[in-house]
Amino acid sequence: MGKVVTFGEVIMRLSPPGFNKMKQSNSLDFFFGGTEMNVGASLAQFGLTVQHVSNVSDDFVGTAAIGCMQGYGIDTAHITKVKHPLGLYFMEVGSGLRASQITYNRLHGAFANIQPEQVDWEKVLDGCTLLHWTGISPAISEGAYQTLKEGLTLAKQKGITITADPAYRSNLWQYGRNGFEVLRELVGLSTVFIGGVNEVNEILGTDFSRDEAGFIASAQKLMETLPGITTVYDKIRTGLSATHQKIYAQAWDGTTFYTTPEIEISDVVDRIGTGDAYAAGLIYGIETAMGMEETLAFANAACAVKHTIVGDVNLASVAEISEVAGGNTSGRLKR
Repeated sequence: MGKVVTFGEVIMRLSPPGFNKMKQSNSLDFFFGGTEMNVGASLAQFGLTVQHVSNVSDDFVGTAAIGCMQGYGIDTAHITKVKHPLGLYFMEVGSGLRASQITYNRLHGAFANIQPEQVDWEKVLDGCTLLHWTGISPAISEGAYQTLKEGLTLAKQKGITITADPAYRSNLWQYGRNGFEVLRELVGLSTVFIGGVNEVNEILGTDFSRDEAGFIASAQKLMETLPGITTVYDKIRTGLSATHQKIYAQAWDGTTFYTTPEIEISDVVDRIGTGDAYAAGLIYGIETAMGMEETLAFANAACAVKHTIVGDVNLASVAEISEVAGGNTSGRLKR
């Protein structure tokens, strides 16, 4: 295994304690996270070598964010301190029929001001075997888009595996670019697609159905249109309430369809970062040369376990996740 590189914003989450609403609280709990950093932190917990590329604020908050990443085991050598504040988001955690709510303050923060000349991609990609990105990063600013594009272009030239989670967030694309066009371009530089029918339809402008046949057809169309993509991984969620979820995973490798049993999480503690935990599970499977079925089961279990952990990052070990992947969901006390 080589080095996994993640690129994206480091952001602070502020939440009232427990399930309180903001107007009930006089204090806020905080966590450092960020979609790609969450993936990197989980992989570092699994024992992989991980380096994150980002900007943070040049103040004690940025210093604390770097310390947090280092505590997870992430290499922060390519984190740059800049004279802009760290991005923030506020979250009220829902329960039962009351949904969680999030509002962001990130479009003028440290990461939004990143520029291509700040990142020496040759150094970053030295020893790298996998580069991970999501659709959040190029949505934030022109600088973030151009910086990521440079990294993906060089990684592709070097034959590095590139995992793409092209999540589209309409409220972020405010700097003049067409989000779907940008995501299609960047997915075209990638090798592994983490998304389903919705994401393919958005990027290609298609209208595939959301059943199994539609997923296979959409994945095949994506591979034909963007031939660098070799595998498509998807996660299916059924939300019964804010604190009761069901998930399963599926994949297509160009010839074979794979799926997992559904896992039910009846007492969700924290849903934030569950998709990142899924992506980290997939990357761990890829980097450790697991088979497709084992990789998919591990990723689905990683996603499920993260629902039980407070904060943005999945802190579960490989052993804990493997036990759930093997079918043990009893939660029985271990002594």
